[in-house]
Amino acid sequence: MSRARLLAMVLAASAVLPAVARAQTDEIQVYDAEIAEPGSFEGTLHNNYAPNGLKQPSFPGAIISNHSWNGTLETAYGVTPWWELGVYLPVYSVTPQGAQFDGGKLRTLFVVPDAAKQTFFYGVNFELSFNNKHWEDHSPSVEMRPILGLHLGKWDLIANPIFDSGFNGVSNIQFNPSERVAYNINEDYAVAVEHYAGYGPVSAPTPLSRSYQELFAVGDYKIDESNSVEFGAGFGLTTSSDRVLLKLIINHSF
Repeated sequence: MSRARLLAMVLAASAVLPAVARAQTDEIQVYDAEIAEPGSFEGTLHNNYAPNGLKQPSFPGAIISNHSWNGTLETAYGVTPWWELGVYLPVYSVTPQGAQFDGGKLRTLFVVPDAAKQTFFYGVNFELSFNNKHWEDHSPSVEMRPILGLHLGKWDLIANPIFDSGFNGVSNIQFNPSERVAYNINEDYAVAVEHYAGYGPVSAPTPLSRSYQELFAVGDYKIDESNSVEFGAGFGLTTSSDRVLLKLIINHSF
């Protein structure tokens, strides 16, 4: 897939994406444009827990993040060297009130082939979510996640400028970017700093002091060619953020 064609897809999608308030998330991850090998599957278990989270719902009827455990099982299939399909099912939560089913997601991811071997890598991911009312205030909703990154020796610099929509008007498109700076100690170990933000509608951004701002310290461990683990501890930078948020990602290639 040429750079021009990929850029055209990103611009076209951003023009038609109609916004969803930032709520809990089942997946706390910065995409690096690496995908499953063609004809193979990957399974990823995403889990996060807020030992000291927000104590007010992000919208009426929403799950309260404090002491909630949210996650999903992601199954991905490599179609070509530049295209991957994925399913998130189930998306779930466990709160002091009990376990809840939150919904499911479909995604399609387009990337530059062999992203891990490229100095500059890029891609774009699209997700369509079907949400229960306690999870997001719009259903269905859609996410567009461009991927831009650099491999500079042992360092990785990655940005995901994410746009979310609840199909409720162009003026309500939400901007929720994430970034990652990683240092690869060797082929098996890496440490990173990740930043996740929620700025509200692009047409009327939330003031910085009231926006969602979470900074994570992350460690990655490649167990073998088929298995890897990522753990992170996040700390809120504003009163609109979870004070402490933990994440665990377990990946297995089939």
